[in-house]
Amino acid sequence: MLCQKEVNQLEKFATEIRLETLKEIKNLGFGHIGGAMSIVETLAVLYGKVMKINPKDPKWEDRDWLVVSKGHAGPAVYATLALKGYFPIEELMTLNKPKTNLPSHCDRNKTIGIDMTTGSLGQGMSTAIGIALGNRLDRRDSYTYLILGDGECDEGQVWEGALFAHHRKLSHLITFIDNNKKQLDGYTKDINDLGNIAEKFSSFGWHIQNANGSDVAKIYETIEKAKEEKGKPSVIILDTIKGQGLKFVEDTMFNHHMKFSAEDHKAADKCIIELENKLKEY
Repeated sequence: MLCQKEVNQLEKFATEIRLETLKEIKNLGFGHIGGAMSIVETLAVLYGKVMKINPKDPKWEDRDWLVVSKGHAGPAVYATLALKGYFPIEELMTLNKPKTNLPSHCDRNKTIGIDMTTGSLGQGMSTAIGIALGNRLDRRDSYTYLILGDGECDEGQVWEGALFAHHRKLSHLITFIDNNKKQLDGYTKDINDLGNIAEKFSSFGWHIQNANGSDVAKIYETIEKAKEEKGKPSVIILDTIKGQGLKFVEDTMFNHHMKFSAEDHKAADKCIIELENKLKEY
């Protein structure tokens, strides 16, 4: 259980990630802002408290791995990596521009600190399973963390992987479902209703937990409980909001990818000031 000081530190880190992510997308004028913002707190907990990492040695063999299968959330991952010192924070302003190392979707061949190239939805489940299994065969105690979108769970590959991961008893695979209730072109319940995601994963033999995706303490708690589970993979279903933490994005219906209007730029400027003032309070 985290003490209040640790909670404050993680909340501050999440605020920094949200601020830098907003800055890089605003600078570009468009981007996948909705699904990037909904995983900010999870990234803050993973990189701020949980994962074994070494920014000075990004390919350290005994590190923990992160596969962000919903690779369009790359801007939030880039902000996190920059804040942890993997590369200069100034590089965030090159997001998705010519010759950038920060493409729209995560690419391990371009960005220092990215463990797996992602964006073809569903495939991150398979690659994360391969990483987890490979590390176990190499007798490493590393954890593999996987972030899936709720809309992404429409993909059959996710459920093939869920079956295989349970069969192989991959207890060092911890998966998050970013349950922000939307996908590219609408609400998940209207496009392909997933019903009870927890019950579905449970029927595949996974250890199940739910968490408020904006609560860093709860996210940390569920990760620690997942690590106590032996003999099966774990899934944490995060209750989130697409565009989380930015009201002008939350209030936009189609916010998977936004092209900023003049009004959006004004709203973003206001949010930047609010986030900067919030940081001064810590």
